[in-house]
Amino acid sequence: YDRSVKTDEVTKDGFPVFKNVCFVEIRIKDNPSEIYDQPATKDKFERFPVAYARYQLMKKQVQEGTPLEQFALTAGEVESLKIRGIFTVEALAELEEEKAVQLEIGRERELAQKFLSASAHNSEIASWQKQEDEYRQTIAQLQNKIEQLQAQIKNLQHTSNIKEN
Repeated sequence: YDRSVKTDEVTKDGFPVFKNVCFVEIRIKDNPSEIYDQPATKDKFERFPVAYARYQLMKKQVQEGTPLEQFALTAGEVESLKIRGIFTVEALAELEEEKAVQLEIGRERELAQKFLSASAHNSEIASWQKQEDEYRQTIAQLQNKIEQLQAQIKNLQHTSNIKEN
């Protein structure tokens, strides 16, 4: 998992600088109260390849979708899905119905599909907003070009008047 770690750096405004660091939590099988929580190193990645692969899958899915934590599930349901390699609402919704029934997460899958269906309108609005922003940028560039051309015309007229005199 990622943890925010304070560095020794400070911004020009005097605020501390933080960075994300990959951590590993190790629990001892025979002594569950003994927990080692430390930054993950290469040897930890090699020692726990399945957990590291799940971590990488989670990072990839979350970059491309909506994290489960932002969805209407309990903390237990979220953890249960993460153990199954599902980290986003989109990944849950795209799961085949047969697989969802097999994993006993059919209800969660249906909720995810309804959520994405309802939020599809929001993505349409965002798409229109992006297109409008691009149009506004193009208009601003064209207005700037017009001002430059008008200045050149004025300059040419001024030079032409000087030559006539």
